[in-house]
Amino acid sequence: MRLSSLLLAAVGAVLLIVAALLVLGVSFRRPVAARGADLYNPKAEVTVTGVVTEVQEFACPVSEGEMGSHLVLKTRDGDVLVHLAPGRILRSQSIKFAPGDHLIVAGSKTRVVGSKDLIVREIVRGSEDYVFRDATGKLMLVQ
Repeated sequence: MRLSSLLLAAVGAVLLIVAALLVLGVSFRRPVAARGADLYNPKAEVTVTGVVTEVQEFACPVSEGEMGSHLVLKTRDGDVLVHLAPGRILRSQSIKFAPGDHLIVAGSKTRVVGSKDLIVREIVRGSEDYVFRDATGKLMLVQ
C-alpha cells in the first residue's frame, strides 16, 4: 500500500508541474525552423549557370526540417548548394536531376547550410523549365 501511495504521489507531482509550466506559457514543442518562403529574399535573387556535380537529400531548414532535395552546382565562381524542395514533392512531380545536367538556376542567395547557398525559384534544363517558387519564395509545386 505504501508503494502505490508513493507512486500515486509522484504521478500527481509530475502532473502538477506540467500544468504549472503550461499555465506559465512554457512550450514543449521544438522551435520551428525558418521556412523557404521566410528565407527567400527577392532582392538577393541571382541567376547562375552550371553543371550538377552531386545530388543530395538531407533534413534541411529550408524544407522545415523535412528531407529536402539539393544539388551541388559547379559554376564558374565555384560550387553552390542549391535548395530545391522537400523530397516528397519532387518525387510526386517526377522531377529528377543527375550529375552532369547543365542548368540555369534562378534563386535567392542565402546562408543556410554552406557559404554559397541558393534557394531555387526556377530551373531551366535544355527545353525543360521548372518553376519551384513564386516571386516571394512560396512553393508552387503541389504535393
